[in-house]
Amino acid sequence: MQTGAIPINHNKSILRWINSSPLAFVSYVSICSFVVYSCMYGFRKPFTVGVYRNIFFMGMSYKVCLVIAQVLGYMCSKFYGIKFISGMRPEKRAAYILICIGAAWASLLLFALIPPPFNIICLFINGLPLGLVFGLVFGFLEGRKTTELMGAVLATSFIFASGLAKTVGKWLQLSFHISDWWMPFTAGAIFVIPLLISVWLLAQIPSPSADDIAHRNIRSPMTKDERKQFLKQFGASMIPVVIAYAVFTIVRDFSEDFANELWIETGYQNNAGIFTKTGSIISLIALAIIGGFFLIKSNYRAFRMSHFLIMAGVSMSLIITIFFNLHFVSPFTWMVMAMAGLYLGYLPFNCLYFERMLSVYKIKGNFGFVMYIADAFGYLGTVLVLLVKEFVTIKYSWVNFFSILFYTAGIVGVILIATSLFIHSKIYKQL
Repeated sequence: MQTGAIPINHNKSILRWINSSPLAFVSYVSICSFVVYSCMYGFRKPFTVGVYRNIFFMGMSYKVCLVIAQVLGYMCSKFYGIKFISGMRPEKRAAYILICIGAAWASLLLFALIPPPFNIICLFINGLPLGLVFGLVFGFLEGRKTTELMGAVLATSFIFASGLAKTVGKWLQLSFHISDWWMPFTAGAIFVIPLLISVWLLAQIPSPSADDIAHRNIRSPMTKDERKQFLKQFGASMIPVVIAYAVFTIVRDFSEDFANELWIETGYQNNAGIFTKTGSIISLIALAIIGGFFLIKSNYRAFRMSHFLIMAGVSMSLIITIFFNLHFVSPFTWMVMAMAGLYLGYLPFNCLYFERMLSVYKIKGNFGFVMYIADAFGYLGTVLVLLVKEFVTIKYSWVNFFSILFYTAGIVGVILIATSLFIHSKIYKQL
């Protein structure tokens, strides 16, 4: 039987254990993919707990410049990934994961060595390879009967790992007084060994079985003509989804990159564990709800239900924000519930929505192609909002700014996802 990348003649015991039961397989794949992607965050997010006080570039605060630079790199990799990830051969995935993260770590060393403002380019270089890692990791999971469950575990690493990475960065600064410049590289070093082990273990996973293929359709690298055919058939139905996902990505990225400023404003400035605490709570909520979708055997029913889940999630963010602004709930409760709702709207795209869409319409292709289309425009939106926020002079607090973001995600999200549900209902009836 084939595996993701590495010959397994000397690893038969691992393969036998993986195949010993569905529970063993799901547990093994979920844990390995979760650890790999969590480690990736250790090379991406720790810099965001740096303050970079009294440093400006082109009239902008230096931290905003760094965030924009990394997101620009991340965005570029998403556009490149539409072709790169969709055409990736399975046996090359593990090697490319290590190459991408290794390049990102090297850029953090340069970030520490090169003085500002010239080290801004290092964060751009950091984002370029890291944007490809999710598609490489998810390639091991897609096209299986239990993809949603394993994908939900992987997707919750977005929440948990971001908090963990920032906690590690904050801990290094509070405990060892490491500077804003060296902290990101030092934090990355902590994640190297678990990364190497988990990538090797992930590479032992067997390809989807015949039963998986029967339920979810075969997943294969896509040619240029196949990509064009998909866009011709489903391009119009993707428009409201991509716009909604872009809005969710903008809110999610601001929540991740400027969470430290929000917590400082609400009185949690000396609490390094706040990131992991909130991330863990939100992760458990998202995992319990999204992971349960693997129990829905009907691809079309699960696809329809994912629309309702997304609308319910962003509606929850909107409602809890109203309660907070009316002083009915605390800042901690607000952020936990608002972020949980946002992730219930955001995460289904990363493990459920497009996975079931491919299965419903029996599309010859793979998850990476459609996911990277949405991601590319999502991060483009983040860059635009960052620039508008910085250059349009509006007096605001972080609390007010985040409130506006959650209101926007709730209202726009419900309208666009309801539109998508209507369009797909018509397409399905014509099959």
